[in-house]
Amino acid sequence: MTGSLIVNNLAGLMMITSLLVIGAKRPVVSCCWYALQSLVLVAIFFTLAETLQAHQLLLWSLSALITKVILVPLIMARAFSKLADPGADGGFISPPMLMLAAAVIVVLCWFVVAPVELPIAATLKPALAVSLGHFLLGLLCIVSQRNILKQVFGYCLMENGSHLTLALLANRAPELVEIGIATDAIFAVIVMAVMARKIYRTLHTLDVSQLTALKG
Repeated sequence: MTGSLIVNNLAGLMMITSLLVIGAKRPVVSCCWYALQSLVLVAIFFTLAETLQAHQLLLWSLSALITKVILVPLIMARAFSKLADPGADGGFISPPMLMLAAAVIVVLCWFVVAPVELPIAATLKPALAVSLGHFLLGLLCIVSQRNILKQVFGYCLMENGSHLTLALLANRAPELVEIGIATDAIFAVIVMAVMARKIYRTLHTLDVSQLTALKG
């Protein structure tokens, strides 16, 4: 099995784990699926480093392993473990429709990337299509889910999709840039986790549809 085939297959696995992250009922379970997805992303980085001889990605994969596979899931699991609002579960799109939407998004993204003629991504167009689809699926999660925590996970999915796109198209970026890209999730997740906990403690809800009134 060639490196390109491995990357394309792992990219498809990322899309499957995204649906599991969104569909999980408990935030801690979503954190576990997100950690698994990030581990798949690290495997893609490592495979690309060996396939494209882009050794800068080795440091990127190490920083992503520390931040995305370990730190970010732990931070979210600790922050979200005691937050529960059954009334906020679900969204404006049912799980079956979300799966259908994910498939449609990937197909549309394939038609978008098919005309692209870049030597660096000639054999990685399926993975590139999935990376764009992954970003859009995270965006769809943000706009379709009523639960604040699910929206935080949607942001994390968008970020993983953008990281995969960068790894495919800008895999020879300087190591310092790659480390900065890999560590930005920590600060964003901390800010969003603090805000979610504050909203829950103040209003006793995680349902964004209930957050319609601003109080002075």
